[in-house]
Amino acid sequence: MGSTHELTERSRVLLATLVREYIDTGEPVPSQLVARQCGLGVSSATVRNVLAQLEDAGYVHQPHTSAGRVPTDRGYRVLVDMLLEGRRPTRPSAAVETQLREQAERSPLFDHLLVSASHLVSRAARHVGFALAESSSAVLQRIDFVPLGGSRVLVVVVSRGHQIAQKVVDAGEELRPDDLAQAGRYLNTEFGGLPLTDVREAVLARFEQERTLYDQLLARALRLAHSTLADIPAQQTFHVEGAAALLGSEAHPGFSLPTLRALLEMMEEKSRMVHLLNQYIDGPGLTIVIGNEHTAPDLRSFSLIASTQVDGTSTRTVGVIGPTRMHYSRAISLVDGTAQAMSRVLRETN
Repeated sequence: MGSTHELTERSRVLLATLVREYIDTGEPVPSQLVARQCGLGVSSATVRNVLAQLEDAGYVHQPHTSAGRVPTDRGYRVLVDMLLEGRRPTRPSAAVETQLREQAERSPLFDHLLVSASHLVSRAARHVGFALAESSSAVLQRIDFVPLGGSRVLVVVVSRGHQIAQKVVDAGEELRPDDLAQAGRYLNTEFGGLPLTDVREAVLARFEQERTLYDQLLARALRLAHSTLADIPAQQTFHVEGAAALLGSEAHPGFSLPTLRALLEMMEEKSRMVHLLNQYIDGPGLTIVIGNEHTAPDLRSFSLIASTQVDGTSTRTVGVIGPTRMHYSRAISLVDGTAQAMSRVLRETN
């Protein structure tokens, strides 16, 4: 019984029965209950022997000699792998898709749709919910310059899908609003509709070629655009929420304050969470990381379930982080359906 693949079908069924019972009750599961619920018609003595072997192999453990058994992270992994075997494709929830569509109609900003998706999965699962999107070839819709007073200018880059990047730059001199508006019109006419990677290269080339431009307005426009576009990587947007769900003792009993604090701090350090997700996600489909499978020690009391959809050069991920004792089947259907619904809404609105 050294690995999941070495388990007999009977051992897998008995282990899955135990894991499901523990997820439902949170109490150690006695062999008599497993014997009744497994549907195999085996005796309690047979179940006891199998569970003892599973304990030796690290799939379950017994908190007390007289108690039943609880699953380890390896035990949860067996259940999840069984759920994924022969799993039918998830159909997006009509209710979730309707809510996302209504959000897209209220506000065309892509960020707002991600916020809505992370909120939906967090509320439905009562776990931390997150949404991540990345595009390696976003298309420029427009660029705007907003005077902030003195020589400071806010440069706003809007790409198709209403993704927004912005940066405050020092123009080196005070510029009139009319001049900034004209500079924006020039850049939008010249580069609107092109991939941001192409715009970045074109602006840089023209900026290098025309440093001595007699047209000061054009020179300023290129300088401001160059200063901003050079710092915009492949666009990546991330939203996470659900801190309040972590504090619900009924949903998350047994978490120590240091454990909760560590996850809350990671939620605040969004770049760290994005880095972890980039490590875990290597393509479209489901990503499930359970307990000690996490590379980050702070997350080893939790499980992560994410669903990634890829449309051309755009990648979108929706997921949840919750206790290892979570309802995996529900969470998988929830995040997979929400990710599909979000992708469909985005395709239709773009």
